Amino acid sequence: MHPRLAADLTGLPDLLEATRLRAAEMVGRLHERPVVPALHLPAPEPLPEEGAGLTAALAEFTRNWAPLLSASAGPRYLGFVTGGVTPAALAGDWLTAAADQNPTSALDGAAPELERRTVGWLRELFGLGDAYQGAFVSGATMSNTVGLAIAREWLGDRRGVSVAQDGTAALGRVSVLSGSPHSSIAKGLSMLGLGRTSLVHVPVLQGREAVDPTALEDALTRVDGPCVVVANAGTVNTVDFDDLRAIAALRERHDFWLHVDAAFGGFAALSPDHADLVAGLDAADSICIDLHKWLNVPYDSAIQFTRHPGLQVRVFQNAAAYLGPLGETPDPVHLTPENSRRLRALAAWFTLRAYGRDGHREIVQRNIACAHALGEAIKTIPGLRLLAPVRLNVVCFTLAEDPTAERLADLADELKDEAFLTPTTYAGTPALRAAFSNWRTTPADVHQLAEALKSRLTDPTPTA
Repeated sequence: MHPRLAADLTGLPDLLEATRLRAAEMVGRLHERPVVPALHLPAPEPLPEEGAGLTAALAEFTRNWAPLLSASAGPRYLGFVTGGVTPAALAGDWLTAAADQNPTSALDGAAPELERRTVGWLRELFGLGDAYQGAFVSGATMSNTVGLAIAREWLGDRRGVSVAQDGTAALGRVSVLSGSPHSSIAKGLSMLGLGRTSLVHVPVLQGREAVDPTALEDALTRVDGPCVVVANAGTVNTVDFDDLRAIAALRERHDFWLHVDAAFGGFAALSPDHADLVAGLDAADSICIDLHKWLNVPYDSAIQFTRHPGLQVRVFQNAAAYLGPLGETPDPVHLTPENSRRLRALAAWFTLRAYGRDGHREIVQRNIACAHALGEAIKTIPGLRLLAPVRLNVVCFTLAEDPTAERLADLADELKDEAFLTPTTYAGTPALRAAFSNWRTTPADVHQLAEALKSRLTDPTPTA
């Protein structure tokens, strides 16, 4: 064994304790750090020929890189709908690395069964029936893409071909209809060979991002043959929800696969006051939900559900002698593009076991309350205006006068010590977007951001 490796193995308990202390300091100071620090990057270095050992590597990371990382796990990182990491999820993620399991094959330990049971808990959390099977993937983009891949095979079935066997050329031209699709939908269609131009944008309701059901039926009438409808349970800018029950009812007259992108809006199911927003979710053929958003587990975790596991296996089956027979309960290797990956389910299992439905409901409800509080505060700040009602956990606002992208970018940059907001455009107007999904965010954080906004609008001169 290399002497550095041997030394680190011998000293591993002390080295892990030093790492624990470093991690505890990082997490403990999240609330007081600049949310996005200024970048003063260290000079590039060539790959070291001789390693320095874990102690030296940890010291260098602490000195050169840790201070430059954003506080993305903290309470005022309000960009991209980014959750933090609950204490239980952090413990689960550490143990994921320690166990280093590949959960895709039942030939090797209990990891696949732990994932199946965690999928079952998540199915209950979102109010889905036993007909739904699920699998862990890396994020919402992959979850949407897997759902669309199964839809592609369903389209082939309707046309008497198998895309999995014969390719997209056998399928011909398809149509994918949606009102306000997330950008990952077009990306997924590109990867699947269906093409970005297969996405048909359907008119939305006046002043909304939700699809107009009448316009959707009109579009379905013009489509030649079976198609795919992508419904939204929580749009990016205003967390608007398509009427899932009305869309599902259209299947009485039209033949389409219903995919629901509920990346973070699906968590509305946890709030009694907002669960009606996702009524009809259980009518979907496939569903995307992103866990590293509102479940507050580390990045690289999402779930996809479908009521058509046979089609899913037809798309993703990996035929190899060393994997063993397919069996009645297919292993995860046959459900997604990945043949191997980390045990993503463990962090989710830990946080669900530790806090249950009730604990995660509290996070969701507190985040919603914080979003509404910021929305009300913005109404009182001269120079700002809301662009849409606060429906759930996102606040979309802009400058009252001359709302250019440049001025909004400057405002967001001036706020980076207090909060991180991301730019967007809504109804043609440049805007900023604050998304609340972190388990640590409290009304005090909302007050701090509101005061920072007031200060910048009162005295717009950037501070040194």
